[in-house]
Amino acid sequence: MSELVRFSVSLESDLLERFDAFCEAGKFATRSEAVRQLIRERLTTHAITADAANVAASLTLVYDHHKTRLTDRMLDVQHAHSQWVVSSMHVHLTHDLCMEVIVLRGPAADLQSLAAELSGMKGIHQAQLVIIRADESGTPHHHGDGPHSHTH
Repeated sequence: MSELVRFSVSLESDLLERFDAFCEAGKFATRSEAVRQLIRERLTTHAITADAANVAASLTLVYDHHKTRLTDRMLDVQHAHSQWVVSSMHVHLTHDLCMEVIVLRGPAADLQSLAAELSGMKGIHQAQLVIIRADESGTPHHHGDGPHSHTH
């Protein structure tokens, strides 16, 4: 068993309240157990996609659009990586919050790096990257009208 290491995390009080409710609903013995499980799940997801050369993904960001220059910085990053950005959609959730859904396609490691760059910006409240394998080998697949080969 590896050595136990302590570290601290700063959270907004409302986020901590929601996390505590998550811990209680999940019957976690402690916050630490919940954090360990969340980290393991995230690392497992990362490992699954790390070997995938080419993937498609959606990155969903919820953010405070009043945060100074956040929207500009988000757009700058997307333009800097335009070879991977397929499309994006902007949704107004509340007076203060917006959601951006960005569709991506490219090497898994590069998309994960792009997602990390965007989700780490100050003012981002929530970020979720969903990755699927997108093999471009031209292997036959089925759309309901018979198997055929092509790339999408």
